[in-house]
This record gives sequence, C-alpha cells and structure tokens, in this order.
Amino acid sequence: MAPPSSSSMLALVGIAVVLAAVFGGYLAEQGNPYVLLQPAELLIVGGAALGIVLIANRPAVIRKMARGAGSVFFSPALHTRSWFLRSLRMLYELFAYAQRAGIASLEGDVEQPHKSRIFSQYPEFLKDIPARAFLCDSLRMLVIGVTTPHELDHLMDLDMETQRRGEMEPVSALSSVADALPGLGIVAAVLGVVITMQSIGASPERVGEKVAAALVGTFLGILLCYGLVGPMASRLESMGEARTHYLQVLRTAVVAFARGASPILAVKYGRRSIPMECRPSFTEMETTIRRDAKIPALPAAPAPVGQENHAEAANSA
Repeated sequence: MAPPSSSSMLALVGIAVVLAAVFGGYLAEQGNPYVLLQPAELLIVGGAALGIVLIANRPAVIRKMARGAGSVFFSPALHTRSWFLRSLRMLYELFAYAQRAGIASLEGDVEQPHKSRIFSQYPEFLKDIPARAFLCDSLRMLVIGVTTPHELDHLMDLDMETQRRGEMEPVSALSSVADALPGLGIVAAVLGVVITMQSIGASPERVGEKVAAALVGTFLGILLCYGLVGPMASRLESMGEARTHYLQVLRTAVVAFARGASPILAVKYGRRSIPMECRPSFTEMETTIRRDAKIPALPAAPAPVGQENHAEAANSA
C-alpha cells in the first residue's frame, strides 16, 4: 500500500489542530472533560446522520462516500508534477509509435493495456482505471477510424463530464450531511431539554447535568459540520477537480494528434492544459522525452511474395 501523500498528511494534521484547539481551549477554561462524554447525544446526532445518508443516497454513492472519506486522509500522491511529466512522456511514446507504424498499430495496446509495450512501463497509469479507460476508449475510436477529430473531441468532453458528475456525487452527499448536522444537534438539544424539564423538581446539580448534556448535542452537531464533514467534502471536491484536470490533459493531447499535430507538438498542447502549480517547464518536458522516451520497435514487415517463394525453394534445395 502506497504511503499517504503530503496533502493527505496535511488533512490529518488539520483535523488534529481542530480537535486540539477546541478541546484545548475547553480544558484551558477549567472545563470538565467528562461532561462532554455523552453517548446518548452522540447516538442521536451520529445515528440520525447515518440514517440521512441511507435515505438520500443509492448504495453506489454510499460506497463512493466511504472510499472518498478514506482517500481524503490516506490517498497516495497523485497528479503531481512528476505524474504529469510521466504522462506526457507516455503520450509522446504512443503518438510517435502510431506515427511510424500507423494508428492501427495501437489496436493491441488499447485492447490489452496490461500487455502493451508502452502502457506496461507506467503501472501508475494502469492502476488508474477511469483514466485508462478514458484514454484507451478514445484511441480505439481512432484505431477503427469511425470518428473525426471534432467528433472525438466532443466524445471525450462528454466522457469527462460523465466522470466529473460521478466524482461530485459523494461530494454532494457529504455536503448534505454537513448541512444537516447542526440541525441534528438542535434536535439532540431539544430532546435533552425535554428530559431536563422532566427533572425540574430535582436538585440544581442534577438539573445542571441534564442541561449540560443537552448542550453537548448542539456542540457535536456544529463541530462535526464545520470541523470535520464540511472540510472533508471540500477536500474531496478539490481531488475531483484534479482528476478532471488530468483528463483534460489527455483529451487535449489526443485531439491535437488526431488533427494532424506531430507527436511532440501534441504533447506540448497537453502540457499547456496542466494547472500552473503542477505544470513542468517546456525545457523539462523536452529533456525528459529525449532522455527517457522508449518508442517500441516497428513490427517486422512481411517479405514480398517473390522473395518468400525464392526462400522456400532455396530451403527445399
């Protein structure tokens, strides 16, 4: 399993800072930490939030939410400068080989990427199933020759939008839960007040305990909304936008090549689509391509018919 990226570690540090600031300030004011231990309030807020998730979302979206929540804190480093640089190199190798051997020569690569002499050099790309399918399906349209560059551009844009909507589904679901949490905290507080009113004839200490327990529900709802679930939804949205940027790079380069651009020029188009904070320089890209690009050898051409007959006669003699 790949180690968490620096961005994921930053999210973990952020959660720790939020909790340390809130509970540290509470303890600094001589607050009793045991008062905050209210399992019933946590059950009301957390259980109701879980119920909202089950009511409002399909099972597929719930699974996406679970994976997305884990990826916020434990995802490996993706879509970095080195990632984009390797992707540009991979695209150049694909385009250069297709230019030399013909676009039809990529049929085996797009049909069986794991056996491809090009894709097999990029295991991180093979593991990225949505991006792999996006690129291979698009190249397949060129291989079979059933689309024009304009149609291919439209088709890739449609695919990107579909994937973007899929990436936003867990974000919308988490945002809905975050919006509901303060209200659920109020529900827990109101129930606590009801219980307090039932104990109105008890000692002041007993009534104070009931009021404190009721207020903990509101505290939990607001803290979980603004300190955990809301920021998780924002981080998951930014991760989805990063994936969309990556698909845009692939789309720009493939469409440029389909329109007749040379392999190096098509890759340069792709480079200009990379966000500035991750974009490798022009010199860096060219140096990497010249130094590291490995274009597969062309398949051996079949011998002419006359030469084959001559060779067969010579062998029989």
